[in-house]
Amino acid sequence: MNTQTITQIGNSDGVTIPAHLMTELKIKRGQKVVVDRLADSENLVIITKPQKKMDKTALSKEFRSWLGTFLDEDKEILEELADR
Repeated sequence: MNTQTITQIGNSDGVTIPAHLMTELKIKRGQKVVVDRLADSENLVIITKPQKKMDKTALSKEFRSWLGTFLDEDKEILEELADR
């Protein structure tokens, strides 16, 4: 067990996470975690969240499909707006 001190960080307060725990938990600086209070307790818990990796190819295909449909359906309105 490690005893950490709550320190001021800007207008907030924070607790540092020892390097060996960061390594064991496979979390990295900048990663999002959830900090919550255990029910009916004075204890805090830090829950790690897996980082989501975005599939840029799938997103691009989905966006291109949506854009194509949008342009086809609203072509007349868009042309009228462009003329104004």
